[in-house]
Amino acid sequence: MASEIRNPQSETRNAPPLLEMRGISKSFPGVQALKGVSLTVRAGEVHCLLGENGAGKSTLMKVLMGVYRPDAGEIRLDGRPATIAHPRQALDLGITMVFQELNLIPVLSVAENVFLGDEPLRVKSLGVVDWRTLRRRTEEVIARFGFPLRPDAPVGRLSRAHQQLAEIVKALVASSKIVVMDEPTSSLSLEETKQLFDIIRRLKTEGVAVIYISHRLEELREIGDRVTILRDGQWVHTGDVAATDLATMIRHMVGRELTDMYPKERAPFGAERLRLERLTCRGGRVRNISFRVRAGEIVGLAGLVGAGRTELAEALFGVTPIESGRVFVDGVERRFRSPHDAIRAGLGLLTEDRKRTGLLLNLPVGHNITVAGLDRLMRGPHLPLREERRVGEDFVRRLNIRTPSLRQLAVRLSGGNQQKVVLAKWLYAQSQILIFDEPTLGIDVGAKVEVYKLLCELARQGAAILMISSDLPELLAMSDTILPMRRGELTGRLDPRQTSQEEVLRHMALGADPASHGSPR
Repeated sequence: MASEIRNPQSETRNAPPLLEMRGISKSFPGVQALKGVSLTVRAGEVHCLLGENGAGKSTLMKVLMGVYRPDAGEIRLDGRPATIAHPRQALDLGITMVFQELNLIPVLSVAENVFLGDEPLRVKSLGVVDWRTLRRRTEEVIARFGFPLRPDAPVGRLSRAHQQLAEIVKALVASSKIVVMDEPTSSLSLEETKQLFDIIRRLKTEGVAVIYISHRLEELREIGDRVTILRDGQWVHTGDVAATDLATMIRHMVGRELTDMYPKERAPFGAERLRLERLTCRGGRVRNISFRVRAGEIVGLAGLVGAGRTELAEALFGVTPIESGRVFVDGVERRFRSPHDAIRAGLGLLTEDRKRTGLLLNLPVGHNITVAGLDRLMRGPHLPLREERRVGEDFVRRLNIRTPSLRQLAVRLSGGNQQKVVLAKWLYAQSQILIFDEPTLGIDVGAKVEVYKLLCELARQGAAILMISSDLPELLAMSDTILPMRRGELTGRLDPRQTSQEEVLRHMALGADPASHGSPR
């Protein structure tokens, strides 16, 4: 008689679900965020959770984490009802979450952030922290998974990518049964993303369930087992990733066919709007940068994490000082000592971290739209509220910003709508030289298409656009010229119609071959 062969995947499928969320509903003032949503997750699987911004993904996971209390529905763990009233209770039940918006304390170290609220104690009755154990356990996880982190490093001094890794370490230290990852690769390099996928595969073999939220649909085939899709706060589809093609996923997400993911329309180039000559910044993060951007042109800036792209954008916008070199705007040499100088010269910067540096989160949408153009709006010392409302309503309509009203706080909007509010801010300020740092970071596929259409419309209207992106298909499809960066320097000038992802990557990682390295003009 032949011996029985164990199939872990089959065992997982036949086992009772590790997690069931049944009929979950949740509303906020003016918004029904979830309407009877159900989700079933098995042990040892990667369950992808998809949907447009505002579909309810993050709200559903915050219900699971005890951040929000559901208005209706139930949660079951290992077949038993569970009440999760607060995040501490979720952690005790073996549920952790890597949040999209980083949940770290900048002034604390990596190790202190990892164990925040769950510190090992030497004397429990006195609450005396065992710092040696805290540091050792953090080091063990960092070493086990090969993260480029130091336990004692202050989180506020880390790059966004390394802060993302610190968030992941927090989840791994907790020895969880369920790990929720909300856009975990949004700030990671290609190598760091591969490293994360290896970690996820290891967690699967240990029976851990991973709920994986991402707008990078190409990742799902590599890492996902099953997929659940939400739209407008409701469940619309659950199925195997292998049996669901990308076009079907997109149709379920947006409720319609998207025939063109990259609606590029080339605009005629006009006069030079921006020119850099041998620009170098203090600290050596940006060195000897020269290029130009013309009216109607979209110049894509490519590079790995740490290449200096964001530092270049901040130097152009007067955030960080320029050590040497020259900047010309419409043929006139300018030196920006502050962002205010740059705004007055017609520049706008859509930052990589919209919540930290792009929005006034606790102010209404209307105020956020007009804040960079108050010089145009003010009438003496008074703010004309009726005019501000008219301006806000106009941009909400033009950019299809989904908000209950202009009085809605910016913090309550989805990521894609927050991005549109930031864009509206610079459009109202009449910026003609726009720097977009990761313009589609963390927004869904439908919102991405809308952003791409806006970029093309701005180019047709004569704006000069510098687009920084880690999404190579996006750069190749939407740019008129691609400038790869490596270690603070440009490594070439590529025509996206005549190059490939592999060639761009080679310039980003290794620099250019001498024969192909033309001087950026």
